[in-house]
Amino acid sequence: MALALEIEYLGGVCFSAISPDSEEPDWPPQPDRVFSALVATWGTHGGLKEAQSEREALEWLERQLPPMYEASDADARTTPSVFVPPNDPRTDKAKNAAGVLPAMRSRQPRRFPAARPHDPIVRYIWNEEPDEDAFNALDRLARDTPYVGHSSSLTRCRFTRMESPSIETMREPKRRVYEGRLKELCESHARFVQTADKKDRPRPGAPMTAKPQTPESRRNVFSDRWLVLEHVGGEMPDMRAAAIVARGIRTALMSGYGQIGEAIPAVVSGHEDGGSPARAPHMAVVPLSFTGFAHADGRVLGFALVPPTSFDLLEDETFRKVLRKLAPLNDDYGRRVLEVKSVQGAAANQSFALKFSPSFEVPPSFRSSLKPAIYTDAACRFATVTPIVLDRYLKKQGEARIEEISELVAAACERISLPRPIAVFPDKHSALQGAVSAYPSGRGPAWMNWRLPDSMAGRQLTHAVIEFSEPVEGPLLLGAGRFLGMGLCRSLGGEKG
Repeated sequence: MALALEIEYLGGVCFSAISPDSEEPDWPPQPDRVFSALVATWGTHGGLKEAQSEREALEWLERQLPPMYEASDADARTTPSVFVPPNDPRTDKAKNAAGVLPAMRSRQPRRFPAARPHDPIVRYIWNEEPDEDAFNALDRLARDTPYVGHSSSLTRCRFTRMESPSIETMREPKRRVYEGRLKELCESHARFVQTADKKDRPRPGAPMTAKPQTPESRRNVFSDRWLVLEHVGGEMPDMRAAAIVARGIRTALMSGYGQIGEAIPAVVSGHEDGGSPARAPHMAVVPLSFTGFAHADGRVLGFALVPPTSFDLLEDETFRKVLRKLAPLNDDYGRRVLEVKSVQGAAANQSFALKFSPSFEVPPSFRSSLKPAIYTDAACRFATVTPIVLDRYLKKQGEARIEEISELVAAACERISLPRPIAVFPDKHSALQGAVSAYPSGRGPAWMNWRLPDSMAGRQLTHAVIEFSEPVEGPLLLGAGRFLGMGLCRSLGGEKG
């Protein structure tokens, strides 16, 4: 038997945000939010004789593995700004007394993110069963929990026992609780009672750790979870200028840290505090183009931020705060919009003014070209979408030059912790339909050249098909320009060996 918690949203709406200044609804409610709601109920029980057994039950629950959950999809509801009064000011001085009068109180804008689920019932399942006393204690807490999320999210909650559910219907959470979480919440509440400092709110639960790698595949230093920036406005430059736009997106993100008064982390800038290149892997910005499909023409449909596997950038609250600052809700588009412009005085072929809509979760309605899965699937063979910028200048000619390029591409694979490929087939052209050639013919006009930052100017570019002896998990980003979307590869499939 398994332990299950059933939560029904009686009003059909869940008001909750990922953090106090977030405008994104937290649906479905993550286990850390649910646990905090149960702890809040336990706190209201105070001196009841059952309180001690309820505490022991909560401590048992926090020691268990994170639950799986069953929840329907939900539609994010538009959240207009509402002006609400702040907390009453201290009235120990006469000049503050007027602040408590209704007619003279100030108002602060707030949004209340909401999700309207298709099914108002959510279930969380733990593959453990507590003893009878612990079960009864947990059920008492659940039945006395009036809301999960904002206080307007009225709920009916109960614990039940059920047969172990089919794993096919279950989903993994993004955040979890851990042993000691109850104590942490109690201490945070005690500090708040003493200081009334809202900045001392408890932090969200821990993010779920990545799954261990299976021996059938090898993953590189880049994460398979991306932030997609869908192009929604402005004239998108040709694919050959993708690295210039990618650099503009990175620059815009770095400016956001300054706007909120935070230091720019090396995982975003790619540089240490002293300006030297970061030794650890950092964020890449890659183009998402209509490439590799029938009738593909190589148009750029958006970009994506690709974090390193060593740092969960997309769950970092400071990064999310930067994104909310840079991409406010746009009423014309009905979604958040990030505006990115080229630097002032940029050359005509490097000038742009673009609008992107960020998406942490890619909905099924997205075009296939915007879905990261086509780049992150495991395979034995890959082909370049954008040409690889070789790490050093070529010295040889003829057949020896081909071998030299192949060796540089193989070394680039090893540099991002991939196995050495068994074969590399370099070429001027990509194996994917719609991809732009690495360089024009001898008499091609200047606009047909790839436009790269000065640090990569004059480097040799090459497309390639790369084959491994075993399936390798994407994404593959190779060469000197990999952090600006050059050397981006797509799977060609291929069985082991």
